[in-house]
Amino acid sequence: MQITSEYLERAIEQLAKLPGTGRKSAQRIAIHLLKQNDEYALKLANAIVDLKNKVIRCGVCGTVSDTDPCSICSNQKRESSTICVVEEFNDVYIIEKTNEFRGRYHVLGGVISPMDNIGPDNLRIKELLQRVGGNEGIEEVILALNPDAEGEATSYYINKLLLPYDVKVTRIAYGIPMGTELEFIDEATLSRAFASRNAF
Repeated sequence: MQITSEYLERAIEQLAKLPGTGRKSAQRIAIHLLKQNDEYALKLANAIVDLKNKVIRCGVCGTVSDTDPCSICSNQKRESSTICVVEEFNDVYIIEKTNEFRGRYHVLGGVISPMDNIGPDNLRIKELLQRVGGNEGIEEVILALNPDAEGEATSYYINKLLLPYDVKVTRIAYGIPMGTELEFIDEATLSRAFASRNAF
C-alpha cells in the first residue's frame, strides 16, 4: 500500500491506541479531524494538553480533580461519616450519576491482583486506614468494588483490616438488573441475588 501522507498515517496509529478503537475507526476519526477547521483542531489539541497538565489527583480521596482537595471532599454538605471505597476514579463518576450517595469517596487505584503483580502496598489502602483511624469521624465504610475475583479478594482484605476499628463495613448489593428475565441470568449472579435478598 502506498502511503500518501505520513502525517495522516501517524495520526491513525496514535488514535488506534485508544481503548475500543480499531484501525478502521481510527482512520475515520483522523479523516474527520482532517476535514474540520483549524479552530476545532486547536480546541481539541488544547483540551488534550489541559487534560494531561491540569487534571490532578485529590490528596484526600484520590479521584481526579482540578483542585486539591476535590469538590466532593471540600463540600461541607456531604456526609463526612460515610466513605465509599471504589477501584478507580471513573467509578466515582458512575456513582455520582445516581444521586443516591451523599458521602465521600476513597479511590484505591486498582485491586489486589497477584497475576498483575499488584499487592496491597500498590493500592491506597494505608491511606484508607489513616482516614478511618484519624479524626474524620467515619462511622461507615461502603465497599463498592467490582464483583469479580480480584474485587472480592480486595473487599475481604480491607474488611479484615477494618475489624479493629469502630466502623461499620458494608458493601453494595449485587444481583439481578432491573428489566432482565431470569432465564438470561448466569448462576453466579442468581446465587448472589438470593444471598443478598432484603425484606420487601
